[in-house]
Parts: sequence; C-alpha cells; structure tokens
Amino acid sequence: MKNHNKAFGKILRSLRKDRGYTQETLAFESGLDRTYVSLLELGSRSPTLDTIMTLCSAVNVPLSQFMQAVETEMRRYQP
Repeated sequence: MKNHNKAFGKILRSLRKDRGYTQETLAFESGLDRTYVSLLELGSRSPTLDTIMTLCSAVNVPLSQFMQAVETEMRRYQP
C-alpha cells in the first residue's frame, strides 16, 4: 500500500465523518459505488482526478484544501 493512498483514504474518511455521512451516503452523493469508497478509505485504490473532484464536490471541500490535508497527512509517513 502506498503512503499517498493511505493518506488520501484517511483524509477522505475524516471529511466524510465530519459531515455525518456514511460510506453509503457519500457513495450516493458522489455517484460512486459504496465498496469503492471503502477501498479508497482503506488506501487500497488510487483515485483518478475525476474521482477526486467528484468527492471534493460531495463533501463540499475545495480540491486545494483536500490535497493540502493529504500532503500534511503524508508527512506523518516519512521517515
């Protein structure tokens, strides 16, 4: 599992929970499959830019803010 996927998943889960969304709700709001949302949160999949933009819209967070949070989280995994 790559650190950037793990960091992305952690931030996605955090934003989803902050909004009170279940994985199913986020999947519905973004037009994605719930199992795919789960795999993203686990860091098992790498999202495309289209998917990232869709998720940002669903959680109402600008792309720049989302990616800044991912970069900050990634620093936790550096030796």
